[in-house]
Amino acid sequence: MLVNVSYNNKQITNKVDEAVGKPFTLKERWQLKGIGSPKLFIIETSIEIMNLLILDNNTNSCNIELRPKGIIVRFRSLLETFALVIPFYKLSVYKGDIATYTIYRDKYYIKVLADTKAVQKYFRKILDYKADNIPPSIQDL
Repeated sequence: MLVNVSYNNKQITNKVDEAVGKPFTLKERWQLKGIGSPKLFIIETSIEIMNLLILDNNTNSCNIELRPKGIIVRFRSLLETFALVIPFYKLSVYKGDIATYTIYRDKYYIKVLADTKAVQKYFRKILDYKADNIPPSIQDL
């Protein structure tokens, strides 16, 4: 779901927490060696997100926050902060060319530049965490 998280709205906060879980505690953040991504530069997006990003002339960038049941991709446009909330069961990550990753959720996608080792390591952390914490499927039983 794509939501505006600029303002402190309990209904939106509850929806986000229900979809991807509450934020990690400080102890869990230390154990995971951080939950936030470095600054990611956006190369391409779906039409709904692009319509928000073209409203201003700033560099299109985003960051990702890891949560217990998913991720949150945050980006800014016209002094507003928007979040693409993606639970693990709807998350698809594709490694494109040499230095690009594409994050999918249903009809939304964001293609980001991954030209540093830190960004590539962060995507590896997301995929490993997803693999370790996804509930078993019917075929596994």
